[in-house]
Amino acid sequence: MSAIPPVLLSDEPGSFPYSVLAERHPAIVGQVREAFPYGPDQHRALDTLLENCTKGVIEPLPADAPGRDLWTDWGMDEHIGRSWFDIPWLWSESWFYRRLLDAVGYFGPGPWQGVDPFRPFKLAELESPETDEELAALDDLADRPAEEQAEALLHGSLWGNRADLGFRLSDGDAEARAAVPALVADDSAALRTLLDGADTLCLVADNAGRELVPDLLLIAHLLARGRVRRAVLHVKSHPYYVSDATTADVVDALRRLTRAGGAAAGYGRELWAAMADGRLTLRAHPFSCAPLPYEAMPDDLRAELAGATLTVLKGDLNYRRLVGDRRWPPTTPFAEVTAHFPGPVAALRTLKSDVITGLTPATEAALVAAEGQRWRTGGTHALIQVRP
Repeated sequence: MSAIPPVLLSDEPGSFPYSVLAERHPAIVGQVREAFPYGPDQHRALDTLLENCTKGVIEPLPADAPGRDLWTDWGMDEHIGRSWFDIPWLWSESWFYRRLLDAVGYFGPGPWQGVDPFRPFKLAELESPETDEELAALDDLADRPAEEQAEALLHGSLWGNRADLGFRLSDGDAEARAAVPALVADDSAALRTLLDGADTLCLVADNAGRELVPDLLLIAHLLARGRVRRAVLHVKSHPYYVSDATTADVVDALRRLTRAGGAAAGYGRELWAAMADGRLTLRAHPFSCAPLPYEAMPDDLRAELAGATLTVLKGDLNYRRLVGDRRWPPTTPFAEVTAHFPGPVAALRTLKSDVITGLTPATEAALVAAEGQRWRTGGTHALIQVRP
């Protein structure tokens, strides 16, 4: 591999990382403040966080804070006293969500202990009319051949169910005709090969709500058809990045499926039964919320993923952690930057940040010519990348 590029920081005004710290995080503080009837203590703590994350420096967790030892291992001490904008973007983002949970009393003790500050947003999406339409579309999908069902559910998981459960099946040649591809990389054939007859599939989830539901549908299909023997769904150990999925979000999604009726309820019952008999298990490792790339994963998690037939990493944040949150040239081979991963790995990702690898020179040139750099962050392009 050529020289490793620097990690992304947030210190460049006008850049996407800068906008996240300077604009998105303050907006999230405001949304959380309005979502619950928090008391004066929480409001003061949120005010302090807002001031600190925009104008202050990294301050250490209190000595008795839950998880302080983990954050020390994850590099807290080396960032103390530095501006949020001058440290790795991945680290400062993760730190923001940890400090937000502290501010609202999530880690307790107290009456707000364990109350997810993002739950109202997650439930609103899960109960939306759009979700109703997508689940109803499963009834039509049930009459399609098994391979078409699998392809539709795979693309549902990839795009977060944003394109209706017809996805691209109604015009299978559209992608090939497009001057600027919606799928900037497509290793789906290699992915299907790895999934057929897999003993253990690990799927590392991204968001809850309408993005978690299609992940669960894909798992249900693979288990019911016998394409995988066992699935392990990795979720976050606590609320993170607003919409990231936790165990509670999985339960909410399963309940949403089972009460939807029709084919959706059948999928829900299949998943419920699979959890009861151990074919589907949940995992919430503390490293799921670490501000570090997967290259730095602890030995127990490395051993677990090494034993999987395939690990599928969903979403933008998991991709950043997989390849390293760096200024990679887009044509950097995906296999090179994922060589550290302890087993076969696949990424299903809608592009919502700058980091990208594994593109052909022609694809990169077409994207830049048509869109400048907007294609990296707009959520209008996606990828399926595999390293066997």
